Amino acid sequence: MKKIALLFLIMAAAAASGLAQQEHQYTQFMFNKLPINPAYAGARGVPSVTAIYRNQWMGFDGAPKSFLASFNSPFLTPRVGVGVTLSHLQIGFNRDFAGSLAYSYDVVADEKVSLRAGLMGSIRSLSIDFSKAMADNPVDDSLESGRTSSIYANVGAGLYFTYDERFYAGFSVPRIYSNSIGINENLPIDFETAKESPHFYGMAGAIIPLGDDLNLMPALLTKFVKNAPFDVDVNLNLEINQKVVAGLSYRAGGKSAGESIDLLLFWQAHPQFGVGMAYDFSLSDIKDYTAGSIELLFQADLKQQTGKGKKMSNPRFFM
Repeated sequence: MKKIALLFLIMAAAAASGLAQQEHQYTQFMFNKLPINPAYAGARGVPSVTAIYRNQWMGFDGAPKSFLASFNSPFLTPRVGVGVTLSHLQIGFNRDFAGSLAYSYDVVADEKVSLRAGLMGSIRSLSIDFSKAMADNPVDDSLESGRTSSIYANVGAGLYFTYDERFYAGFSVPRIYSNSIGINENLPIDFETAKESPHFYGMAGAIIPLGDDLNLMPALLTKFVKNAPFDVDVNLNLEINQKVVAGLSYRAGGKSAGESIDLLLFWQAHPQFGVGMAYDFSLSDIKDYTAGSIELLFQADLKQQTGKGKKMSNPRFFM
């Protein structure tokens, strides 16, 4: 089992720093749009905070653990939005700290239609501590103190569209520039060091009334990055009595069976805040070695929504 776990850690570290999926992923993406789409900043119409903790592939030593906190709000006018996101990802010997600032402007601002365009700037610190690899083995002398770290800056952009507050769609690229993030820049000419590849996201969601105090809320998130399988999350939630949202998600991943089946539950404990949880059942080759993945979420409005929020059954979920 230890050999399997060590092999898994090596593969996971390579995926995190190579040409595969490099962005943090969260099952409750419908509550967490700002980190991947800067145009979402200010869309809720009130100052809002979101925090998520994710423990992925439980049962493996060094498996991914991540935490994210974000804030976004209108600024001076409802058409302008600003946001800030802080995140931390730990996987094996890798540490990923990131922070970003987002700005959005509503270029349409019609009574029923909104189209926000957004820009973001980000700073990211990537580090690897090889001293923790093998406690009884000497550290590679080519690495100072067994640890290496680098800081990278980047820019991103996005669009976020809503119609009648019952449908949304978005497209974004959180990091446009391809930074070289390898630690071995003196490789032979036929070798390529790792790069921070652009990730392209598409999102959509809707509210479909089924009856009094009952709504169907489908949501979709697509992800594409060069040299990695096309990924899609398909979600179907049911909102009951404006208090509870429960549903299922399917993450396709790169295998025929998909990556995971996910259970989601969100409780609107108060008109201004709610808590959520998601549990992922793995469908991939590691399903026999992991207890799955779990996410915990907290979301709060720092001011009660008025006006447009009255037209919706649950604007906190949708927006």
